Amino acid sequence: MAGAGAKTVVQKCTPVWHPSPNFTERRNGLQPHLVVLHYTAMSSAEAALQRLCDAEAEVSAHYLIGRDGTLWQMVAEMARAWHAGAGEWRGLDDINSRSIGIELDNAGDHPFSEPQVSCLEALLGQILKRWAIPPEAVIGHSDMAPGRKIDPGPRFDWARLARQGLAAHSPIANECPEASEAAGDFQNLYEAAGYSAAASPEELLQALRLRHAPWRQGALCGADIALLRALSASGARRRT
Repeated sequence: MAGAGAKTVVQKCTPVWHPSPNFTERRNGLQPHLVVLHYTAMSSAEAALQRLCDAEAEVSAHYLIGRDGTLWQMVAEMARAWHAGAGEWRGLDDINSRSIGIELDNAGDHPFSEPQVSCLEALLGQILKRWAIPPEAVIGHSDMAPGRKIDPGPRFDWARLARQGLAAHSPIANECPEASEAAGDFQNLYEAAGYSAAASPEELLQALRLRHAPWRQGALCGADIALLRALSASGARRRT
């Protein structure tokens, strides 16, 4: 039975080619080393597909996954799709030239379906292997554009991807300093964790929590600072 189920996922995740005119060559000879996840915030996958392939809209993505697990490919992976917009990750801009964009049919206010997430897992596994992209380089739109974007939002199950080796684990913070004692270095910690895009303290905090602690509310607290310290430390280890 397990083999039959796995076969079904692979079949559902065979892309349906639906080309978009909205792409260019990647700039400066760049190749994909990031994957950016989005939600469509539209009424249906069909509506999103139409917009992503509309020349006047000037937006696109490499892939779109419907709620039923249907996978469409709109732009070749070698090309630069127009999905990320302004922003940065780890001090690098022009994320479109550095990434593969995946849109998920979801309005942001409900869970992502099992067929959709299963297809995403299969697709991510292929992309990461094909381009030698590490799990830590799978990010949300909100990570690289804090304040401007919130997708894939608080309902997205990052922990599930992490368990599959398809995204970074959220570190367990062992210390919990008082926020008033550590808030002064919040900006530096944020940048060290990868969040380098210009944004207000409130927007940065929102982006951090969307990815790693969507249940947490209120003002900056010691748990946020401890999380940032752990993220910064793990990022430093990966770079050495």
